[in-house]
Amino acid sequence: MSTSIILPRIMQIGEGASDDISSVVLSLGCYHPLIVTDKVMVQLGYIATIQSNLRDNGIESQVYDETIPEPTTASLLAGVDLVRHGHFDSIIAVGGGSPIDSAKAISILGIHGGQMRDYKVPRIVNKQGLPVIAIPTTAGTGSEATRFTVITDEKTDEKMLCMGNGFMPTATLLDFNLTLSAPPRVTADTGIDALTHAIEAYVSRKANQYSDFQALTAMRLLTANLRAVFHDGYNKPARKSMMLGAHLAGVAFSNASVALVHGMSRPIGAAFHVPHGLSNAMLLPAVTRFSIPAATERYADCARAMGIAEASESDKIANEKLITELESLNEELKVPSLAEFGVERKKFFELMPLMAEQALASGSPDNNPVIPTSEQIIAIYQSLWDAV
Repeated sequence: MSTSIILPRIMQIGEGASDDISSVVLSLGCYHPLIVTDKVMVQLGYIATIQSNLRDNGIESQVYDETIPEPTTASLLAGVDLVRHGHFDSIIAVGGGSPIDSAKAISILGIHGGQMRDYKVPRIVNKQGLPVIAIPTTAGTGSEATRFTVITDEKTDEKMLCMGNGFMPTATLLDFNLTLSAPPRVTADTGIDALTHAIEAYVSRKANQYSDFQALTAMRLLTANLRAVFHDGYNKPARKSMMLGAHLAGVAFSNASVALVHGMSRPIGAAFHVPHGLSNAMLLPAVTRFSIPAATERYADCARAMGIAEASESDKIANEKLITELESLNEELKVPSLAEFGVERKKFFELMPLMAEQALASGSPDNNPVIPTSEQIIAIYQSLWDAV
């Protein structure tokens, strides 16, 4: 059986790749891009540099910097309005996963109209919006190479997964220099997010030979460098490897899928505003322990790719080491518990049935080695609190 592989049409990878923004825009036949970003990127001077580069090459741009972490339908409205009433022919997305996800949504809504809810799964969105040129500034989400976007409906606190080729960026510029300013907490959360992408893509029921190669390579790069960049953000070789690893993990899960961790993570983020990578980190050890019995060889492969188990060791030992490593990684990267983050226990327990329902509705748990019941998801949620 063949596998359909979807990638950005153009990829510039390496130090200084963002300097090529003008040539990429012009190669697409575009002259009037909207830059979608956040205020941090403006404050750091990244947007001024990009606009100067564009202006020097005869390209006039406008900036929309109102995106927010964990974007909502409301946070998109002003950007969508700009596209609908402006004369833009492309979008340049600069920032972490939230600005890039926002740009993807604005691209589709601005051209095709409707509400974000109209585009959530199970609908597959293959029609194209404005071409998106993604310039990530974190090594984590992989959004620059995925056909997904996640937007929260703030009225229902549902994180809506939207997917299809229409959400795949047309071009991606991977410049690890733009990640040097990321603080330790962001570095840790986005790095574990990327590691989760790689692991889930490899154990997914939709895994294929192509995604397997990307996922295993990503695991090697991420595990070898995540601790280093957490402790020293200006370690350029480690930042370079993290950027490539996160990108490959994005390619892997975009062409396979994520699974139970992501299905359970989105409701936590929507209800309690826990950053996506952080909720993934909280869940990864428990979900891995739950899922190993149905994919012992696959999870053992992960442990070996991560360099924490020898090829000569049994799958059982490799998987024990995998769980130990995931717990150790959370401890070293100072991943807080739900209580330490400030989640209210009573509200969390009250919402567990709804969160389980939302997790299952996302479709991601159906890709897990063990397809869980609502009761099993609730039990895993509860274990996060019981472990404190």
